[in-house]
Amino acid sequence: MTRWIATAALAAAALFVAPAALAAEKVTLEHDDLTLVGHMKEGMGASPSDGVVLMLHGTLAHGRMEVMAGVQDLLAEHGLNSLSINLSYGIDAREGMFECDAPVRHGVDDHLQEVSLWHEWLQDEGYGPVTLFGHSRGANQVARYLTEHDPDGIRALVLVAASTFDEDEAAAEFEEQSGLPLQVMLDRARELQRMNQEETLMEDVRFLYCEELDVTPRAFLGYYEPTRQNDTPSVIRGMQIPTLVIVGSEDDVVPDLPQKVEAVKDSGDITLMTVDGADHFFRDFFADDVADFTADFIDQN
Repeated sequence: MTRWIATAALAAAALFVAPAALAAEKVTLEHDDLTLVGHMKEGMGASPSDGVVLMLHGTLAHGRMEVMAGVQDLLAEHGLNSLSINLSYGIDAREGMFECDAPVRHGVDDHLQEVSLWHEWLQDEGYGPVTLFGHSRGANQVARYLTEHDPDGIRALVLVAASTFDEDEAAAEFEEQSGLPLQVMLDRARELQRMNQEETLMEDVRFLYCEELDVTPRAFLGYYEPTRQNDTPSVIRGMQIPTLVIVGSEDDVVPDLPQKVEAVKDSGDITLMTVDGADHFFRDFFADDVADFTADFIDQN
């Protein structure tokens, strides 16, 4: 695989524009008849061998949403290379928010495989070591990629507003949103799996932010199965790879995150940092704090 190279026009522009001001470059991978999309940004004065930050977005989002693009630009100013990827959700060349207008066949295992493919691509292109960076549910998934795939060449783990999971709260929220007990849907999905119908679509199902769509049992269970793997603090308990958890003091999406991280941080190499005033999305100048904390943490490790 040939190394990613900027276009001639971009190279010429670099003579007049600081590297951190340049737009991230779109890169693609082909996998299972899908084109996977990512956006690569070179750090100021950095070479591939200096390392790279592999970034993953949150629920049904994308790698160029405000928090991801903003932090990626700021990391470049710190001299850090980064690749911000889009999960495909089974959609070819997917960009932008998932619009709840297509069946969901991809589960969490597929997402972790896509992270692995991009990690392999970075290694093939000469980038390393790798820092895994995730926002919200993306934080949970990069932590799971690290613990479940045990990849080589990981320098550090940075988890921003990482998702948490409480079985009773998840069940109550699902029933309030859908009018159906979550257990009914879990039983339906498990029965289809038992009948070897993992790819059979369950129609008109409430799924995450989507009021109604078709979803496979495998994908539904991947997000709603009551398991410790869906709770990021539980995933990182005992983590020996240097791990930074960044929380916003005004985050009302995962308000239990600080307390849960405090309960596990002494079990491994885990650091907790708080951005005062930030909500779940670290908009505007709060992104500077995320980038500063991340760059300092990588520099120390």
